[in-house]
Amino acid sequence: MSRIGKKPVPVPAGVTAQIEGKTLTVKGAKGTLTLDLLDDVSYDIGDGGVTVTPANDTKRARSFWGMQRTRIANLITGVTEGYTKQLLITGVGYRANVQGKNLKLQLGYSHDVDFAIPEGITIATPDQTTVNISGIDKQQVGQVAAEIRRWRKPEPYKGKGIKYAGEFIFRKEGKKK
Repeated sequence: MSRIGKKPVPVPAGVTAQIEGKTLTVKGAKGTLTLDLLDDVSYDIGDGGVTVTPANDTKRARSFWGMQRTRIANLITGVTEGYTKQLLITGVGYRANVQGKNLKLQLGYSHDVDFAIPEGITIATPDQTTVNISGIDKQQVGQVAAEIRRWRKPEPYKGKGIKYAGEFIFRKEGKKK
């Protein structure tokens, strides 16, 4: 039994959830998100919120039960509060700034890296070594952060690179004489 799946997802005031065919649409103050519904799980919108139950007793239905409930909760959180990831850039000469619809990264390569900001994502650079990524879709915010981080992952000797705020980088000691 899924402990997470048993709990209904509360729908706060100002948010509407509708099921049309095989699509769940959630509208809120920050925007609209949709989720494709699975046949293995049944959904019910009531006054207590959105309830998710397995449609049958197969292993697949039980596997998707808790995951679908969490995805619906992520939609509701996204349209009410939104999601934010913060990246920190460490290294001499490494910097970032937003220019129009592009994020310009200087990461020690012979050329600057221009990262096109996708639709639905907002990127801000409060200073040259901090990048704030925000949006209403949790998966898209995380994917954009991972793509930016991929340009220069933190290395273990000096710690240079792009890391998530709060991420611990295991440091190694260099060669000994």
